[in-house]
Amino acid sequence: MRGGVITVSADGTILDLHAEEQVDSLAGVEFYSGILIPGLVNAHSHLELSYLKGTIKPGGGFVEFAAGMSTQRGRFTSKERIAAAAYQDARLWAEGVEAVGDVCNGSTTFELKTRSHIRYLNFLELFGLGCSSTAPLQSVAMQATTAGLTTVITPHATYSLNRDAFSASIAAGPTALPLSIHFMETPDEAELFHDRGALRQWYDQRGLTTDFTDRYASPAARIVAEIPASRKVMLIHNTCVTEAEVDLLQAHFGENLTWVLCPRSNRHITGLTPPETLLRRKGVRIALGTDSLASNSDLSLIEELKCFPNTPLEELLRSATLTGAEALGLEDTLGSFEEGKRPGIVRLTGVDLQHRRLTPEATTRRIL
Repeated sequence: MRGGVITVSADGTILDLHAEEQVDSLAGVEFYSGILIPGLVNAHSHLELSYLKGTIKPGGGFVEFAAGMSTQRGRFTSKERIAAAAYQDARLWAEGVEAVGDVCNGSTTFELKTRSHIRYLNFLELFGLGCSSTAPLQSVAMQATTAGLTTVITPHATYSLNRDAFSASIAAGPTALPLSIHFMETPDEAELFHDRGALRQWYDQRGLTTDFTDRYASPAARIVAEIPASRKVMLIHNTCVTEAEVDLLQAHFGENLTWVLCPRSNRHITGLTPPETLLRRKGVRIALGTDSLASNSDLSLIEELKCFPNTPLEELLRSATLTGAEALGLEDTLGSFEEGKRPGIVRLTGVDLQHRRLTPEATTRRIL
């Protein structure tokens, strides 16, 4: 909308939205150049890993990245971890992020989230081939509930849980909230289901066994077999997904499925690129995430958008706003400018308006 005027109440609720020919001549109106967009939605992040920024070298592949995570975790104090997360929370808000789908393996970020302006949907991530239930997460879930945080237990990935634990994490609930599952980030995930590849070797070296690789033909087949079609699901990364797998998963979940892309994280870890063209051709719901600072230089969604220079601007902005809100179940209040919503207002600058493309200088700053 060119020359759009948004009227809001004191608490930010949109009261009216219409176009004017001469916005800068109206009384009582704040005028901004650039584009006004709703608050951003980061559909996948790991705020608690913010202390790992710059500690894991790029390009080593997934197994080396996972090993680096294990090595680096013990080098930082609790105080350093909390301070790093608090800084990133403040920066996300200033850049216009209204909501985050945030993965948690512990309670490090819970206290700061109770004070944050950002709405967090906290995914308590279960992983480990040695676990058979959600018991390792029960104390974390209790802390989240006590803090009043919206939280759901979710399986980490199809390759990191045996069948009992995978089923338990799906059923743990609340089932009205979506699951967030790392999916096809590396070719080794599919190779594991054929008992080969780097993941298989890594597991064998550590004496870890799987009870699913001889039961399902692929990670996608496992998800379809074990997760009800009625459950909302967010699949994260998807760099190695095939067209046949997209068709299989979409046929099962339909509108309950969101494909979340984190292109800069993929570039850092494996150098791979998510198949955005394929997904857009299929007309599926696409949202964006930043992943963690263990595999990214910052948590800026606008920098993720710049990874797709050939995508129409309207589609890009939708993937960073409304589709993310839909994925997290927050579309009633966030994601778009509509009367009655309270989505936040963000100023986007550095846009080539003639060609409707982001420039390298594009940036976002919160207005409301």
